[in-house]
Amino acid sequence: MNVFKVLRKPVVTEKSTLLQDSRKYVFEIHPNATKSQVREAVERYFEVNVASVNTIKIKPETRRFGGSGRRSKVGAVKKAVVTLKPGETIQIFEGA
Repeated sequence: MNVFKVLRKPVVTEKSTLLQDSRKYVFEIHPNATKSQVREAVERYFEVNVASVNTIKIKPETRRFGGSGRRSKVGAVKKAVVTLKPGETIQIFEGA
């Protein structure tokens, strides 16, 4: 997979903002991305050293649409929690 398609967007929530104090950053990633691809992408984009990568798959929810009760699955996403080595930060998140 191309390194430039691995990271989709940063996840900015209250919990992910609190994780920044412990050098952990959360990204939404491509569903087929591996931990080593995420590590390489973060190190190339932000020029930092990654200590570890943890991935999470969020299962889709079933929703009903319309009066006929048509069902569809929405909301499937894969996230990565990237821990940086001591002394490293990602500037895009500073002040957010």
